Amino acid sequence: MLWLKGRVLLPLLCFLIPPFLTAQAGIAGAGDFAVDKIDPVSLVGLTLDELVSRFGVPRSVYAVRGIEEWQDDVVFVYEQADFYVYKDRVWQAGLKEARGIKIGDPQAVVSLVLGTGGETKDNSVFCSLNEGAWPMMLRFDFDSAGKVRAIFIYRTDM
Repeated sequence: MLWLKGRVLLPLLCFLIPPFLTAQAGIAGAGDFAVDKIDPVSLVGLTLDELVSRFGVPRSVYAVRGIEEWQDDVVFVYEQADFYVYKDRVWQAGLKEARGIKIGDPQAVVSLVLGTGGETKDNSVFCSLNEGAWPMMLRFDFDSAGKVRAIFIYRTDM
């Protein structure tokens, strides 16, 4: 994406972040907001304004380069989750917990919680979600010991 190339990212961040630094004091408990107490489906589709209003200023921001230019993302890192933004909306979130399953849980827990709703492929379990405005997937990735190492919820139409 053109807005990620060259010297455009730094000015963009300088433009976006200062207003939120001054507004931070007016956001009650933004840093205490717990992702595991809300439905992860509600995180996908948040606008930048909604994201910062709910979670405050991110701890850090970095770019992820995709194979194709249209696959480039900006990731907003918070204690509770990482939010992958394309243009002006969250299309994917990396979570610490979803559906009662946490990072570090064994694969047996994922199978028990998801039941027949999960499909195993390689070192991941995928669960299709039909609950939001877009088609979405919940993905649990496992390490070599069979423990959950990453949890993602994302739009499948992007």
